[in-house]
Amino acid sequence: MEDQNTGYDSTKRKIDENAENFEQQARNSANEFKEGWNQAAHTQENKKVLAGVLAIVIGSLGIHKFILGYTQEGIIQIVITFVTCGIGGIVPLIEGIIYLTKSDEEFYQTYQVGKKGWF
Repeated sequence: MEDQNTGYDSTKRKIDENAENFEQQARNSANEFKEGWNQAAHTQENKKVLAGVLAIVIGSLGIHKFILGYTQEGIIQIVITFVTCGIGGIVPLIEGIIYLTKSDEEFYQTYQVGKKGWF
C-alpha cells in the first residue's frame, strides 16, 4: 500500500511542477504580448497611416501636419486653403499619397527624424 502512495506522491509532485511551469510560461507570454501590443500601438507606422489618411480626407485643415508635430506648417496649410478658396487642398492630397506609399522606416527617417515639413 505504501508503494502505491509513493507513486501517487511522485505523480502529484510532477503534476504540480508542470502546473507551476505552465503558469510561469503563461505569465511570461502574457507580459510579452502586453509589451508587444504597447510597442505596436505606439509605433511610427500608426502615425504614418493616421497622417496619410487625414491628409487625403481632410488635409486642407492641416490636421496631418499637427499630428506629425509641424505646427507652423499646419497653420500655413490652413492659410493656403483659405487664400486659395480650397484649391490649396491638392497639396495635402499629394502629401497623403506620399505618406502612405513610403515604407515605415523611410517615413520615420524623413518626417520624424529629418523633420521634413513639406512633401
